[in-house]
Amino acid sequence: MLHSDLLEHPKLRHGFFTRQGGISRGVYTSLNCGPGSADDPAHVVENRRRVVERLAEDLISTDLPLCSLYQVHGPAVVHVTAPWDAANRPEADAMVTDRPGIALGILTADCTPVLFADPQAGVVGAAHAGWKGALYGVLGATITAMERLGASRSRIQAAIGPTIAQESYEVSAAFRATFLEQDPGHARFFVPGRDSDHAQFDLPGFVAARLLAEGIGGLDDLKLDTYADSRRFFSFRRTTHHGEADYGRQISAIMVAPI
Repeated sequence: MLHSDLLEHPKLRHGFFTRQGGISRGVYTSLNCGPGSADDPAHVVENRRRVVERLAEDLISTDLPLCSLYQVHGPAVVHVTAPWDAANRPEADAMVTDRPGIALGILTADCTPVLFADPQAGVVGAAHAGWKGALYGVLGATITAMERLGASRSRIQAAIGPTIAQESYEVSAAFRATFLEQDPGHARFFVPGRDSDHAQFDLPGFVAARLLAEGIGGLDDLKLDTYADSRRFFSFRRTTHHGEADYGRQISAIMVAPI
């Protein structure tokens, strides 16, 4: 479990989990937390239980709920007031809550996980920022949803977890054009690729710029490349390049600690 110093606070618990420490096998080895994968469902359930146990290891109880989403690469945000089970997870790409003891978990395998917190207000958030979600507003929507629960934009701290880095993220000219149509200034997040039909896209850099433009109080980036580090991270793109049938998902989670 990896941490951001920016999110360390007595009122919070958070962690960016790697693929290590679970019971899954094969391409899912070992801490696959994705119920949408073709992994043995019992393995996924146990892996997710271990995540909560590790997240809450210094608390009186580690029997706490972990909420994750059916992620659809959009800007929708869910206000979590009560937990749900993995079979009934809502379609969205971000969550916010002010309820202590409910862990918010974002699943990724190259897309960018972002954890948010305003410890003073006791409000946390978690967002899955693939390129579509980041481009079309999931990060700003998460911050706005936190404000509705009493968070202050200027106090919100955000941390970017393991995600695919620019040197690993080759995209097409059409992909680049989609970003430039929204804002020609987005050209700064692309560098030339192997030929004129390709470029390298800086997803974490784009996510960071979007967050800072929202006027939040602080930002951290763990600067870890999921594609390049097969020992620690699942990667959809690496799986595709290797011709594997499926891939695991790592989880990034945050919660307000129960009193």
